[in-house]
Amino acid sequence: MLRSLFSAASGMQAQALNIDVISHNLANVNTVGFKKSRTEFEDLLYNTVREPGAKSTINTEIPTGIQVGLGSRVIGINKIFSQGNFKHTGNPLDLVIEGDGFFQVTLPDGSIAYTRSGSFSKDSTGRVVTPEGYPLEPPLNIPADAISVTIGNDGTVSVISPGSTTATQIGSIQLAKFINPAGLKSIGKNLFIQTTSSGDPILGTPGLDGFGTIAQGFQELSNVDIVEELVEMIIAQRAYETNARSVRTADEMLNRAINLGR
Repeated sequence: MLRSLFSAASGMQAQALNIDVISHNLANVNTVGFKKSRTEFEDLLYNTVREPGAKSTINTEIPTGIQVGLGSRVIGINKIFSQGNFKHTGNPLDLVIEGDGFFQVTLPDGSIAYTRSGSFSKDSTGRVVTPEGYPLEPPLNIPADAISVTIGNDGTVSVISPGSTTATQIGSIQLAKFINPAGLKSIGKNLFIQTTSSGDPILGTPGLDGFGTIAQGFQELSNVDIVEELVEMIIAQRAYETNARSVRTADEMLNRAINLGR
């Protein structure tokens, strides 16, 4: 009975964390470039009372053993990098990646972070930056007198200056991808940084070598499906309630055992 109490308690703790993850997904349903997370569970150790295949006599063996599980726990929270829907904005500095890849931005400490959110703007010097002011990497500066900005599917950036009808290339956007993007570390602000698990970034040109292409004037919306998350929340809530009921049942059985002598 004590074993059942701890097993059910571990299930309650796991489902409480699952609810936290689902709530975070729902809170970011309108966050541009957000990627949802999924909770992954595993069973805990087993108390082996009798080994499977143990000999019952010299010539016979027991087909099944006696193993009692000790509950469950969260083994990981996996980031799902499926493509989100696109929203047309018409803003020339709103970009989406159709396929694999991340935009690169430079953090204040000089390190590189990665993002799927392509909501860029110009700062006071003409640099293309994120909403937090982090510049795109490689750096891209838009001339102050530029009449229009065109970004091609291959990341080529061109502008038309006053008095000219010919576009001039001023730079290009380079993408990064990872062997294991789920291993990236989230640091907030729609940004990720590499880890040992993610591997080193692979840099390349949009549209080549498996990299996605770039579309101008669009935003990639969150890949959170509200209906799916609500269903998962109901399942998690019911699982929590069921584990709580197991605790109450074990408590009642323990109480009756204690009161047998009365």
